[in-house]
Amino acid sequence: MTDEVIIVDLEATCWEQDGAYQKRRSEIIEIGICKLDTYTGEISKSKGILVKPVHSEISRFCTQLTSITPQMVEQDGVSLKEACSMIEATYAPAGLTWCSYGAYDKRMLKEQCALFNVRYPLSGNHINVKELFAEAKRLPKPIGMDRALRLLNLPLEGTHHRGVDDARNIAKILYNILED
Repeated sequence: MTDEVIIVDLEATCWEQDGAYQKRRSEIIEIGICKLDTYTGEISKSKGILVKPVHSEISRFCTQLTSITPQMVEQDGVSLKEACSMIEATYAPAGLTWCSYGAYDKRMLKEQCALFNVRYPLSGNHINVKELFAEAKRLPKPIGMDRALRLLNLPLEGTHHRGVDDARNIAKILYNILED
């Protein structure tokens, strides 16, 4: 592993009813991203990029879960293409390993880039921190990010289910694994 990795956490449109996903397509509404120095644990370039959904809306349930409102996205959001260009310009991710907590973020970003004909901004080198944590801590199965933080006696900083805050929390979990 290089001395720097990128941590990514996505938030997407969602609805309270389980069956709603089949009827409506979730879309990325925030890309939380930061860089982690794997030797020092320093977290830098922490950013939340709000993304305007094209085919779906931000439900009341989604706002309650993420704290992201339709007004925030309308005012500060950019297209997925602009968000991916910002990632490429700011993080130079082509040569860096990137990490997420679970496989959802990798799958969702690839699907959304293909759907909207946007160049995928990240490298092919991906670490699933959720699986890595379960393996490192010899857990019978992977656990959620908030439970992992509690197991490590680390505070959950910021707002859970905000991409920018979750990316930083995931970075803390990864650094803890690497320290051991």
